[in-house]
Amino acid sequence: MRRRSATTLLVALLSLLFIHPVATAAPAAFTHPGVLVSRAQLDFVRGQVTAGAQPWKSAYDQMLASPYASLSRTPKPRAVVECGPYSNPNIGCTDERQDALAAYSLALAWYVTRDSRYAEKAIAIIDAWSGTITSHTNSNAPLQTGWAGSAWPRAGEILRYSYTGWSAASIGRFSTMLRNVYLSKVIGGSNSNGNWELVMLEAAVGISVFLDDKASYDKAMAKFRDRVPAYVYLSSDGPLPKTTPGSGLNTRDKIISYWQGQSTFTDGLAQETCRDFTHTGYGLASISDVAETSRIQGVDLYSTDVGERLRQALGLHAKYELGAAVPSSLCGGHLKLGLGPVTEVGFNALHTRLGIAMANTQTLTERNRPAGTNALFVAWETLTHANNPN
Repeated sequence: MRRRSATTLLVALLSLLFIHPVATAAPAAFTHPGVLVSRAQLDFVRGQVTAGAQPWKSAYDQMLASPYASLSRTPKPRAVVECGPYSNPNIGCTDERQDALAAYSLALAWYVTRDSRYAEKAIAIIDAWSGTITSHTNSNAPLQTGWAGSAWPRAGEILRYSYTGWSAASIGRFSTMLRNVYLSKVIGGSNSNGNWELVMLEAAVGISVFLDDKASYDKAMAKFRDRVPAYVYLSSDGPLPKTTPGSGLNTRDKIISYWQGQSTFTDGLAQETCRDFTHTGYGLASISDVAETSRIQGVDLYSTDVGERLRQALGLHAKYELGAAVPSSLCGGHLKLGLGPVTEVGFNALHTRLGIAMANTQTLTERNRPAGTNALFVAWETLTHANNPN
């Protein structure tokens, strides 16, 4: 019999100990900046880029050369953003997502350079949208709100707690936009494919931190702790994946249909694996991002079943993304690859900080550096999280 490493045994024990949710209540006082990146992480990034160290310098150069960090960018706000299935129609959808990512990119550029032009451009983009948008409509409205709503508070946290030139009036308008246009749409969650609810909850968690809204943070985290086990399978779940309360998935046939027709389950399989790796990557990114924000706010979900599910899922999908033969028992032997730039945050947390060996995930992560953006809500993770010990 193969001898299991101490790390493997430890992780297995943790997965058994933390089958049930741990306390994820909001802290007595939120840490700021505290959405996806902390001050210590940002200071580490700034030091590495300033020193010309790799891979951070090339990742920073990649960001700065992108349209998202352009000082000549002109925002394109709309009062009503209409997004249908697969963004058809696309009335302001791409513009909104890209402007939100631009605000985040410019905020990162400001923090690294301390060049106030970047902060002012980020604020100009925020002002344009906070003074215009009122709602999202059509079938993809919840998803669109989650995508853009995940990026806005990252930008806001960096600017609010490192740049003194952001006026109280502008912050107030931004806060009102986040609460009325975004939080109200995402806080209720979704019973659609899991990547929808996960990014909606990512947005809700980030916005709650920016607003210092403990009640919304607690509600979003409780939903997140239900959703993760319903998105990534572990053998300890039993013969079938878990489901979320109110999902209506109350029979074996319904569950298998929801899991894209997959009827055999293995550690790390995700609800959308047999759909395609791209959408699965969205879900894994949001799991990583929420866990990272939670850690900054004082609760380490990486050492719970969330971390074990994330480790298994990253490993399984990295394996096939790297070219491993696909067994007939997995999605009929055919996979649609394309995981995307989504592995850095989870890999850094589990490998760099916790010391867990993740060979396939490491190979894929390092091969893809510098990780760019998926133009939706994931951006510049090599810059912010590669080998970041903080």
